[in-house]
Amino acid sequence: MSWKITLPCTRAEAEALQIDDIATVDLDPLPVLMTSERVADDPMQWQLDAYFEEQPDKHALAALRTLVPSAARAKAVIEEIVEADWVTISQEGLEPVHAGRFYVHTQGNKGKVPADAHPIRIEASRAFGTGTHETTSGCLIALDGLKRRGARFDNLLDLGTGTGLLAFAALHLWPRAHATASDIDPASIEVTRENAAINGVPIGGGAGELALAVASGMQHPLLTQSAPYDLIIANILAGPLVELAPSVADALAEGGTLIVAGLLERHVEMVARAYRAQGLRLAGRVPRGDWPTLRFVKRARYGAPRTRRLSRGSGEAPGFGSW
Repeated sequence: MSWKITLPCTRAEAEALQIDDIATVDLDPLPVLMTSERVADDPMQWQLDAYFEEQPDKHALAALRTLVPSAARAKAVIEEIVEADWVTISQEGLEPVHAGRFYVHTQGNKGKVPADAHPIRIEASRAFGTGTHETTSGCLIALDGLKRRGARFDNLLDLGTGTGLLAFAALHLWPRAHATASDIDPASIEVTRENAAINGVPIGGGAGELALAVASGMQHPLLTQSAPYDLIIANILAGPLVELAPSVADALAEGGTLIVAGLLERHVEMVARAYRAQGLRLAGRVPRGDWPTLRFVKRARYGAPRTRRLSRGSGEAPGFGSW
């Protein structure tokens, strides 16, 4: 048995949803969230569907309402779904995404892969990052643009990896690079490991392999010992992006590239100001609706260069924390 709660919402609320939102962290297990249009091209007529493994209580309903404030007084529809796979149900609305040279799909909705595209299979899960949101597709386009301009990276970090999608894409573009993926949520690292196996991405600490860490920001030995990075990707949220600006900038090599997403258009200047203060300049942007992706480059400074790491061990690193 499984259960579904449906609430009305707006498009803005739907696009701002994150599965690790503070309002749902104490729900165990976390529900699977899915949003869709109720009325085509009407930004005020969207809906949120939340799928639960067990019958949701008043606490679960109250937590969902905090995610969509416009539904504070709306009547919730609560349904029992008999003999249904709630994960599969949540994937039915996920269409393949073609962003840059990448084609992101689920197992059940692959469609026809374009001849010039690299397919990546990412299932809907407990982690954020299936490619459908503008923040993720914007990062894919930004990575593709760097490759087309001839950029080369040897040591990269996907900070807040979610499902591992952006790390997989970067390793496809630069297959001999050392790559690290981290997330504050242990479930995300589990999902990334599973997705890596599906997509043939080797886990480890060598060239062409992906090292994994559960980490709060940059606070983990694997992340600090592997620095400096010539490419950092951070698809998180505006608040953490600003808070982490000093440590992220410190981990970025001189002349290195930083791609950030997860911020709304109104947050661009705030985020840009935080990184300008750390010696980075805004070098480009990918407009994706209300969710721009920004590209920064770290300015060169005088003085002795930092020593690069020599070894990263097995590529597995335990740890846990919070922002």
